[in-house]
Amino acid sequence: MPSVACLTEGTKILMTRDRLYFLLLNIGHFLDHLFMLVFATVAALALHREWNIGYAELLAYATPGFFAFGLFALPAGWLADKWSRDGMMCIFFVGIGIASILTSFATSPMQIGIGLFVIGMLAAIYHPVGLAIVTTKWRDTGMRIATNGVWGNLGVACAALITGYMIDHNGWSMAFVLPGVFSIFVGFIYLILRWESIRAEHASSKVPTIEKVPAISASYRVLLVRVSAIVFLTTAVSSIIFQSTTFALPKMFDERLQYLAENLSAWVNGSSIPGQGDVATVIGVLAFAVFAIASIAQLVVGSMLDRYGPRRIFMIVAAIQIVFFLLMPGLTDGLALAVALGFMLGAFGQIPINDFMIGKMASGASRARIYGIRYVVSFTVLAASLPLIAFVYDGWGFDTLFVILAGAAGVILLAVMALPSRIPNSEHNPAAAE
Repeated sequence: MPSVACLTEGTKILMTRDRLYFLLLNIGHFLDHLFMLVFATVAALALHREWNIGYAELLAYATPGFFAFGLFALPAGWLADKWSRDGMMCIFFVGIGIASILTSFATSPMQIGIGLFVIGMLAAIYHPVGLAIVTTKWRDTGMRIATNGVWGNLGVACAALITGYMIDHNGWSMAFVLPGVFSIFVGFIYLILRWESIRAEHASSKVPTIEKVPAISASYRVLLVRVSAIVFLTTAVSSIIFQSTTFALPKMFDERLQYLAENLSAWVNGSSIPGQGDVATVIGVLAFAVFAIASIAQLVVGSMLDRYGPRRIFMIVAAIQIVFFLLMPGLTDGLALAVALGFMLGAFGQIPINDFMIGKMASGASRARIYGIRYVVSFTVLAASLPLIAFVYDGWGFDTLFVILAGAAGVILLAVMALPSRIPNSEHNPAAAE
């Protein structure tokens, strides 16, 4: 028999590999959102001046990439379930890194649009695959999803921070190159760590299996349909809010925090003349601070989901968004910064709720496909939000957009009121009793 010491050492190694596995999945979520939002800051702070193209017009070249972000989620989830989830994650890390580096060489809007489309295709892999791994492998689903979500939010935040700094010091193209090189490096670490798992998944995928669908009662089926409809409706509407806030925030800050950014830049550089210094970097830092602080809401929501369930928490988060969106019109500088933090707390806080509900309802064998459908809905609407942002911004400015987003949060609040207090669980489906 193996000694207690050997067993203890083996357990420590397994725990260390398990932590590294979760860390790499979190880094993947960080990179996924970073890659998708580098262009938001590039367009807002550099390209519209460098290429002499309007901000709204530049958004048109990012739109196909966001559609790809959504549409390719379903085939990515299907391939992961049929072949290998870990194998798809390796393709994600290495592929998106190469695509980002190639995009940095773009010299025209069309070229950067093609690069963003390929980035979107590969970015579509993460959510159905990474979240399926997280919700299948670990039990404390709410906190795991929330922690993973915080990493994604930090990717959103760092997109503004890194890109703003690069614009001031190295040029916008380096904002695509550096994350690309890092992603490829992480991809090879992931491949080494999960090589045996990929081989095992590939071997098992060749053996035909019949997934047994448990019988459920008619009343339970009605409940499942009701909850699913609410999940997908709130997914669609919350995607409008998420895209409009995360993508447009650097531009909002560029317009509304100029006085604050110029004075902070002058203070940092020891100058008495506002405007002299790294204004783009300061705006990037302010956006990063808002995103990073707001991401804490996800941890709070994650811990509360396991304890109280999604209905009550979702209603509170929706109400927070309504209040702060309605406060935002007309504000500038310090007040605008504080209120932006308020609505971002709500926008980020709602992210883990739908993923938590899907994780409870979907069976493990088809979970990546279900997440794929969820993210097709989410990111297709998310892509459609870019023309909305451009249209509203060109016609009425950001104040009207804030009112529209308050209305969207109101739709979420009304939908969530129809949720049952207890979410159907795939592991405890009641058998048909008729």
